This record gives sequence, structure tokens and C-alpha cells, in this order.
Amino acid sequence: MHYTGTAHAVGANIDTDAIIPARFLVTTDEAQLGANCMEGLEAGWVSRVRPGDIMVAGPNFGCGSSREHAPIAIKGAGIPVVVAHSFARIFYRNGFNMGLVLIEVGDGYADLGDGHRIEVDTDAGVVRDLDTGVEVRCQPVPPFMQEILDAGGLVGYVGRRLAGEAR
Repeated sequence: MHYTGTAHAVGANIDTDAIIPARFLVTTDEAQLGANCMEGLEAGWVSRVRPGDIMVAGPNFGCGSSREHAPIAIKGAGIPVVVAHSFARIFYRNGFNMGLVLIEVGDGYADLGDGHRIEVDTDAGVVRDLDTGVEVRCQPVPPFMQEILDAGGLVGYVGRRLAGEAR
């Protein structure tokens, strides 16, 4: 898959409370959660985001609690992919389970400029800063994880499997 959007840098050690504070956990509605995405980091942060934009983060993105609301909020904000140095393990799994693309690029995240147009090619394992020409290599999304993403998350994937539509 290919994604192109404006990069929104958020820093290191962003926990799930920054992504979606507990006071907004009264729903699982993607749009409602998305309207409050990153509210724990900066009030009104989501107002800068346009559908298709890409979040760029430092190390340990998604640390903290294991709430599935965090990746749902990111998707609800219109962000289909997060590129980060690294992810907290439970967030990494929750992200894919909820249908959010997560790409680990190690120190290469620092080469992706905030506000720059970036492109992510999940099949080739390449992230490009289109404003500077910098190219960051990473692991491609494995085919079995891509199947989960294609189904919109784990629930959709299991539904397809039960219906005999997936391997």
C-alpha cells in the first residue's frame, strides 16, 4: 500500500493518555474519538490534521495502558499510518488489530520533517520525505499483517476467515 500525506511530528514516549485522554473513553465511536485525538498532548491538535496525513513519532510511541481506543482515535482523526522510531509492544499489536498501519523506522524518524509531505510504501518498506528527498528504509508490512489491515482490523479478518474469504 502507498500513503502520502503531511507529517505531524509528536515526539517520544507518547502514551495512550496523550493520544486519547481517559475523559473521552465513554465511546468507541471512531469519529468521536478522532475528534479528540492527541488532546492529552495539545488541546486542538487534531484541527491541523487532514484526512490521509501521517503521524511521525519518536521512540516508544503508544506506551502506557493497553486501551484499543488509542489507535481507533488516530484512525478517527483521518490518519491511516503512524511512522515511528519504535512502538510500545501492546500498542503495536492493538494498532494492527484496529486496522492502523504502524511502521518502525528507528533513528530514521528524525529525517522526516514536521509539516513535510511524506510517502509510505508498506510493500517495499520505504518512507520518503518528498520535500527533502530523504528516503528511510524499514521492514515491509508482512503479508499476514497486511491481510488484517486489508480487512479493516482483526474483527474484519476473523469475519472473512469464518466466511471462507481469507486463507
